[in-house]
Amino acid sequence: MIQATNSNELFERAKHSIPGGVNSPVRAFRAVGGNPRFMVSAKGAYMFDEDGNRFIEFINSWGPMILGHAAEIVQDAVQAAIPNSLSFGAPTRREIEIAELIVSMVPGIEKVRMVNSGTEATMSAIRVARGYTGRSKIIKFEGCYHGHGDSFLIAAGSGAITLGVPDSPGVTQGVAADTLTAPYNDLEAVKDLLVANKDQVAAIILEPVAGNMGLVLPKQEFLKGLRELCDQENIVLIFDEVMTGFRLAPGGAQQLFNVTPDMTTLGKIIGGGMPVGAYGGKSEIMDFVAPAGPVYQAGTLSGNPIAMAAGMAMLRHLDNHPEVYERLEKTTTKIVNGIKQNMQKLGLNYTINQVGSMFSIFFTEQPVVDFESAKTSDTALFGRYFNAMLQRGVYLAPSQFEALFVSTAITDELVEKFLQANYEALKEAHEE
Repeated sequence: MIQATNSNELFERAKHSIPGGVNSPVRAFRAVGGNPRFMVSAKGAYMFDEDGNRFIEFINSWGPMILGHAAEIVQDAVQAAIPNSLSFGAPTRREIEIAELIVSMVPGIEKVRMVNSGTEATMSAIRVARGYTGRSKIIKFEGCYHGHGDSFLIAAGSGAITLGVPDSPGVTQGVAADTLTAPYNDLEAVKDLLVANKDQVAAIILEPVAGNMGLVLPKQEFLKGLRELCDQENIVLIFDEVMTGFRLAPGGAQQLFNVTPDMTTLGKIIGGGMPVGAYGGKSEIMDFVAPAGPVYQAGTLSGNPIAMAAGMAMLRHLDNHPEVYERLEKTTTKIVNGIKQNMQKLGLNYTINQVGSMFSIFFTEQPVVDFESAKTSDTALFGRYFNAMLQRGVYLAPSQFEALFVSTAITDELVEKFLQANYEALKEAHEE
């Protein structure tokens, strides 16, 4: 039995000074039951908590630890940068070098602006798209998460052309009125929205591969259809690649699916685990950003030298070693095939989605292609499965509606350990 005495005490203590005891809601474990584990350190494929427990983990800080935790090439770069100061508030050579590298790797980026988080990147991209087009409305998709900016915390209405309503207190009706929602993978719903809001839509923003309703892949013609609609209606197409950028391919999902957006938002991996984000796109659009253009966006810590050092180390490695992606997909496919075999042995029939080094198990028998189908999952069963895996030393995302990430630190031996735990946890979750 894995003990959690110290983590439980820390969680109770945290509630007195931190809202809900955590600094990001999903960490509270409310979706799966129990209390969160407080981590002390991580290396390679493992995280270690305050009670001395070791977990094989498949979150990888929600994606960026593609080489595993505390990768030496990243740590060495950070340690070399620290003596030169933690922040300048002034330009550095490395900002140019990482911008040039990003431009060379990502098909849809000709110029890029560094920021400090994925939320900041998506908020800024929307503002630029509105400034560039002179229009106010945006279209987003149910189940796609783009950070906690006001424009993105909008729930879907009852019909395809119904305006959204605020999904969080503090978001105004005015903001909601400018945000239109459509089901993911539903091109016809987008067309209806565009007819009902002719010449009013500035941007369509989406995760080209959704990772925040669990992993959901785009249908074959969905991304291409959006590209064509945006071309026809002079709308800015924005791919939120905060999760998928540099993880699914050197050029992200847009390279994998061969569809080039007008703008791209990035995060996670370009900081090598440090807080960082970026947004970029066509030169003619990005030149609307101050000081080149009239759309204001700024940040004291944007291009932070430590984050840039970590990001350069990570991106150079991925750029020079494209075989990483083949290796990651091979490992992930082995895991997914093993889970399917376990389910067959137990007489279970659930849905598993995978692309590259990302995957999700949905506790539903029907295919998961959008948020509505994802919500048919048995979340109580997932909670039992999550805790059964945790007791066996495997740390998963504490929500049915989050993707899992595989790192290069996951060896064949660890795959076998995972699959053994998976079999036992599935069996236990069903017997409760």
